[in-house]
Amino acid sequence: MSTPEDLKEIYIDELKDLWSANDQMKRLLKKIAGKASDDQLKEMLTKSQDGIGKHTDILKELIAGQDEKVSKDHCKGMEGLVTEATKHVLEEGPDKGPLLDAIIIAQYQRMTHYGIAGFGTAAAYAKALGLKDDNKKLREATKEIYGGDEYMTKLAETAVVLHAEADAG
Repeated sequence: MSTPEDLKEIYIDELKDLWSANDQMKRLLKKIAGKASDDQLKEMLTKSQDGIGKHTDILKELIAGQDEKVSKDHCKGMEGLVTEATKHVLEEGPDKGPLLDAIIIAQYQRMTHYGIAGFGTAAAYAKALGLKDDNKKLREATKEIYGGDEYMTKLAETAVVLHAEADAG
């Protein structure tokens, strides 16, 4: 990103960053979904990939709506989160089981929180720029991402952690 001239440029940069973040997270989820043991977790990881694809389509649409080249800018923030998740889940984590599920949930939520912050910020920028339709779409995406995060918290608080505790004990 070059030095932004105005809020519109910052908004567009945020959209392009989020597109890259989504692509990186989706690629990782494809790799780790099969590692989950808990059926609800496995289903959520698969379902999330569809949601990420839908949100990426929205980002592309919003970028195009600003008469911008529809492209993404590499997101170094998500790159770091994906690197950490890869390390903890695919390289150093247990092969399978409730403990790995607990690690997967933690890493998923870290990446999801990046999305919540990014989509929420982009929605605020859209509102400030008077882009009511963009704001609405971005707020809806933020709400959906937040819903996934809440579901993962429930999984962490119930079945997955309880099974992990039983395995440890």
